[in-house]
Amino acid sequence: MANCKTGVMIGTMLLRRSLHTSPRISRYLRQNEILRGNKESSLAKYAFLTIPVTTLGLGLWQISRLKWKESLIEELQTKTNLPTVNLPEELFELNDLEYRRVQVRGHFDHSREMYLGPRSFLKGGDSISTGGLMSAGAGGKSGYYVITPFILSDRNLEILVNRGWVSQDQKNPATRKQGQVTQEIVLEGIVRHSEPRPTFVPKYQSGNTWSYRNLSEMSTVMGTSPVYLDACVDSDVPGGPIGGQTRITMRNEHLSYILTWLGISAGSSVLWWKQFVK
Repeated sequence: MANCKTGVMIGTMLLRRSLHTSPRISRYLRQNEILRGNKESSLAKYAFLTIPVTTLGLGLWQISRLKWKESLIEELQTKTNLPTVNLPEELFELNDLEYRRVQVRGHFDHSREMYLGPRSFLKGGDSISTGGLMSAGAGGKSGYYVITPFILSDRNLEILVNRGWVSQDQKNPATRKQGQVTQEIVLEGIVRHSEPRPTFVPKYQSGNTWSYRNLSEMSTVMGTSPVYLDACVDSDVPGGPIGGQTRITMRNEHLSYILTWLGISAGSSVLWWKQFVK
């Protein structure tokens, strides 16, 4: 039995040697290796080509996103500068009036004051950044928006008004008694709707401080109608919160994305040309 196995092994070795030493068979094997190499090279060529093609598509897509973002910012700035209108009798009309200025007459109910934040201080519709997480407003302190029910004089209606920004150490209304006006006033504000809950921000549980603007829940807790206005800076009260806290600018980094993706596309295209074409 051992001799039989040894014979098989020797026969196999001789067969392999004869195949490689035969000119015709050797040429056939070399051709197969070349074809296999060409096939692998072709696959690598087209696989690598997906990089410049994909990044080119992303760059072109970011161009359209840049145009969309610039158009949206321009639209917001236009809306906030349109003439002031009265608060409509039918509240459903507010669905089409976000970022429009409206005028109301009435007085605040400071006993139900609540807060939205922490928030950065806005000036001219944009935050004043110091390069950190806090605002540069009021010495770079963190702050809150003061949200107060506003009782209208000309109808049986209560709404919510973001009176403006206060620093952390002025969150307590006892520190700003002068600004807690109780008389009837005419107020101009910008219509705002609810904002989506940011990622990782917990839902509202209880208390008088909110992390994000949820108009439905806020109005339910406060017992008001679901109407929310950002008080304009013209409606500031001496000693009170700083109004004009409506953000009309947006983060716009699409140009840097365009340059990044098109740069990658151009660089990888040159490498592809040198490797597979030139």
